[in-house]
Amino acid sequence: QVQLVESGGGLVQTGDSLRLSCAASGRTFGLYVMAWFRQAPGKEREFVASIWGSGGITDYADSVKGRFTISRDNAKNTFDLQMNSLKPEDTAIYYCGARLYTSDQYNFWGQGTQVTVSS
Repeated sequence: QVQLVESGGGLVQTGDSLRLSCAASGRTFGLYVMAWFRQAPGKEREFVASIWGSGGITDYADSVKGRFTISRDNAKNTFDLQMNSLKPEDTAIYYCGARLYTSDQYNFWGQGTQVTVSS
């Protein structure tokens, strides 16, 4: 089982940048696809970005493509989300998640970090 803890959220203005980090514990970190999700008040949790073990395969939601960059460091058991050109609509609780390469579901989640973007 992998344990995930997010950090790096905060209150910023439109156009600012934030870097979120997810620290993972566990002995099989490299076997997991890592991803960021977010959830705004009253909304369902939505996919933001994902990254496979090699770091060469990434996927982004259309709403963040070109602004957000996901990366991972398998040696440190961490993965990050660099968020640039933030917009008020990016305001949400951001969660890191993980799934095994052989699974279709993200079964492991962090507790979330708040990102608030003011206009």
